[in-house]
Amino acid sequence: MIALNEGKELVKIARTSILNYFRSKGTDTKEFPERYGVFVTINSYPEKELRGCIGFPYAVMPLGKAVIESAVSATFNDSRFQPLKREEINKIIIEISVLTEMEEIKTSKEKIPEQIKIGKDGLVCKYKSFSGLLLPQVATENKMNSKEFLECVCMKASLPKDAWKNPDCKIYKFQAQIFSEKSPEGSVEEKS
Repeated sequence: MIALNEGKELVKIARTSILNYFRSKGTDTKEFPERYGVFVTINSYPEKELRGCIGFPYAVMPLGKAVIESAVSATFNDSRFQPLKREEINKIIIEISVLTEMEEIKTSKEKIPEQIKIGKDGLVCKYKSFSGLLLPQVATENKMNSKEFLECVCMKASLPKDAWKNPDCKIYKFQAQIFSEKSPEGSVEEKS
């Protein structure tokens, strides 16, 4: 999908949009006109603890614009965290996850865990007006098996952990290409 040099540019666009927000200046780009779902994750450095994560699960706008909006929202509008302060800008690392399209897991409920590849698949749980999403790296970073990952995405959707067994609950999987800074304004690597 995205080459490493393009991933580096996406991370640069995200960091620039955060810096421009501090300067009360908007960011715009004509680069990356293709539409992809994307999430921007902000982690503290060097601790690598979550500091914000927001994105667009579906390809609703050009990738460059989606990265700009997600970076600003993850940094300043994630309700789980205090907005970033200017003096913290060199104490964060940025991670971009470019998503594939969602694919519903259509199998008997008891076989759903077998259809999930830990470290490769992210999950979405949908039931009535409830919805939750977990990126693929969440399972590996938290050493989850596929059943635990399913339970966690149900809880992310504010549902009971076994909601995935409900016949009306839909589970989708997707993959992500992940580009991450090794250090603030440092080199960028593609994570597998």
